[in-house]
Amino acid sequence: MTARGRTKRLLVSRITGAAGERTVARRPDELVVEEPMAIQLDGTRVATTMRTPGHDYELAVGFCFGDGLLGGAAVTGVRYCADGSAVESEFNVVTVQTGGLAPPATPRLGNVSSSCGWCGSEQLDEMCERLAPLPAPASIDLDLVAAVPGRVLDAQPLFSATGAVHAAAAFDAGGQIVLLREDVGRHNAVDKVVGALLLGSVGTDRTPGDLPGRGLGLSVSGRASIEMVQKAWAAGFHTLVAVSAPTSLAVDAARRANLVLAGFVRDGEFNVYSPERVPPSATSSP
Repeated sequence: MTARGRTKRLLVSRITGAAGERTVARRPDELVVEEPMAIQLDGTRVATTMRTPGHDYELAVGFCFGDGLLGGAAVTGVRYCADGSAVESEFNVVTVQTGGLAPPATPRLGNVSSSCGWCGSEQLDEMCERLAPLPAPASIDLDLVAAVPGRVLDAQPLFSATGAVHAAAAFDAGGQIVLLREDVGRHNAVDKVVGALLLGSVGTDRTPGDLPGRGLGLSVSGRASIEMVQKAWAAGFHTLVAVSAPTSLAVDAARRANLVLAGFVRDGEFNVYSPERVPPSATSSP
């Protein structure tokens, strides 16, 4: 493995040539590392997820924040393994600490899936009761939305090396990438971005108690599921840009949240799913 443990180099068989003229050659290939990580909140295990090692503290904090587990409590500390040696747990257990101020967590023994784990509209109603709508968008810069995924792709070193990871990136009002994280799990990548902003890992104008994504947009490399919308909404991002499609439940949630949701953002073209109609003030270069 590399020093950071994010990739592993193996010898593979490379097949080239047309049918009937195939050639086989041994060559090295770089694979992304995937390992389990348990997340604890004040000593209670709340999740286990498969992730790419790196930015583990951000992942744990972002997950707890996005799922509403912090309950408005401040994070007082983050560390590996609460009950023993971090080396013994292979740095695969992270504990988020609030000094007991977060609501009592319900233990979860199963894995957090990288696919949508929602049940339907009833859970959406519960989320809407927990989260206040975002300020309604005054305008949408169409050129900015079209340009963001390309800028994200250009800033993905792990994807360039392996082709096997997702990316999430926070971008500012000018479309510049403020922060980017990569992970084998697309939800993990978003949690790492939110956690980094919440912990102040990057320079922002966020003040204590403010939402980490306020004033920023979020770009994701996969589809926009309901959980992606939940994480973006909870963090206060005003826009969610996805290179693939959203789900119907994700669109319902985005419209209720006043979150701008753009999907299939590829080659300068895209669909706007939320708001229901692009406002007349939407801007684009002639």
